[in-house]
Amino acid sequence: MSLNAVRLPANEAVRETSSQSALSECVSRTVRRYLADIGDTACDEGLHALVIREVEGPLLREVLAFHDGNQSRAAAVLGINRATLRKKLAAHGLL
Repeated sequence: MSLNAVRLPANEAVRETSSQSALSECVSRTVRRYLADIGDTACDEGLHALVIREVEGPLLREVLAFHDGNQSRAAAVLGINRATLRKKLAAHGLL
C-alpha cells in the first residue's frame, strides 16, 4: 500500500457508498476489488490511465448504440464535440 493510501474499515466503506450514485458505487467497488487483487504490485501505466482505457471504450460503444449510431447525438450526450467523439472511436477501433 502506498504511503498516502488509506484503507477504510469494511463497514465504513459500505456507509460511504450509500450516498453515491449507482455508477459511482460500481466504480468504487470495482476499483477496491482491483486494488485488493493486485496488492502492492505496481500498475505499469498508472491506475488512472488503466481505468480510463477500460471504461472509455464500453462507454462510447453503449452511448453510440443507444443513439442508433448517431454520432452527433452521442457526442452531445457525452458532452464532447463530434470530432472528438470520432477521434476516440477511432482510437478504440469502433469506427
